[in-house]
Amino acid sequence: MTEANSTPATPRSKPSKPYPAFPLFAHAAGVWAKKIRGKLCYFGPWSDPDGALTKYLEQKDALHAGRKPRDESNGLTCKQLVNRFLDVKASLRDSGEITNRSWDDYKAACDIIIAEFSRSRLVEDIDPEDFGILRRKLAKKWGPVTLGNAIQRIRVVFKFAWDEGLIARPVRYGQSFKRPTRKVIRLDRARKGPKLFRAEEIRRLLDAAPVHIQAMILLGTNAGFGPADCGTLPLNAIDLASGIVDFPRPKTGIPRRAVLWPETVAALNQAIAQRPPPANPEHANRVFITKYGAPWFKDSSDHTLTKEFAKLLQKLRINGRKGLGFYTLRHTFRTVADEAKDQPATDYIMGHEVPHVSSVYRETISDERLKAVTEYVRRWLCAEKHTPPVE
Repeated sequence: MTEANSTPATPRSKPSKPYPAFPLFAHAAGVWAKKIRGKLCYFGPWSDPDGALTKYLEQKDALHAGRKPRDESNGLTCKQLVNRFLDVKASLRDSGEITNRSWDDYKAACDIIIAEFSRSRLVEDIDPEDFGILRRKLAKKWGPVTLGNAIQRIRVVFKFAWDEGLIARPVRYGQSFKRPTRKVIRLDRARKGPKLFRAEEIRRLLDAAPVHIQAMILLGTNAGFGPADCGTLPLNAIDLASGIVDFPRPKTGIPRRAVLWPETVAALNQAIAQRPPPANPEHANRVFITKYGAPWFKDSSDHTLTKEFAKLLQKLRINGRKGLGFYTLRHTFRTVADEAKDQPATDYIMGHEVPHVSSVYRETISDERLKAVTEYVRRWLCAEKHTPPVE
């Protein structure tokens, strides 16, 4: 952009716009121009309207925001940054080092960066004030947990630019572009209420669910399974004769074992007997297959089980508390199981990694201890009169 400090010789007559919607006007100085934020800006001579338009489109975001535009060749642009970043993450995804879901989350963070700062914005031109504006926008539509996750991923993208030597100095975020404090998250959770189901609610869900979803609800309540655990559970991980499931968590690979209730074994037997044939031979070993021959789990935010369970909650009107879903069964199992007072056994059933020296030396936990924990939860679930978890 060039501001008018001197006036070129004035041609005899101004040209018309190339077409009615052309955003620039022919200035008497012999150039195409536009008034932006009260200032006259020039973009190129009358003889080159296409070049003037290109220059305007490159600079308009900066000009309308009151910033001095910069040439892309002078530094790293947001477009160049997110493309480099996503290429690296795609390689990690393809090698199995991160999941598709993680890549989707990073892609969403990159989309936020482009939407807020534009493709042509130089990374080194983004300052704390810009990040403060972005955080205020995100905070208006998201709760503290989602907001914190988004901020963390955005910071990862910009840190990548510094780590890779793409910029001359680290990006400055200022004091405002931080994740919500633990206090804010605690208060938000207290306002929403515990992520728990009452025993009566789980019994209603079991009564109303088709057999395959009933089996997955029982796995969630009996063994703390989540949607990914159920959707990827292989047939060879369960021994229905002895009532044992031995299946490392897909998310972390941490070992996990649980003793299954008779009700869970019966539901699994029935679900397997009614299982549709898989459309892809690679899924032949999955316990659960949808009626379309697909797995119940997809490595993305679009989980089939999550959506079907949400429909069941809505049908039974159990979805009044915000945030309840299939994963709430895992929260409920842990909350109730802790009352059995055998934390190592509960951790083993959940597949939790405990950063304590005792877990290094403990090689195994007996099935009797695992059964004592799951039977405690079973008595809680089946009791006609019970004391529900604190709500």
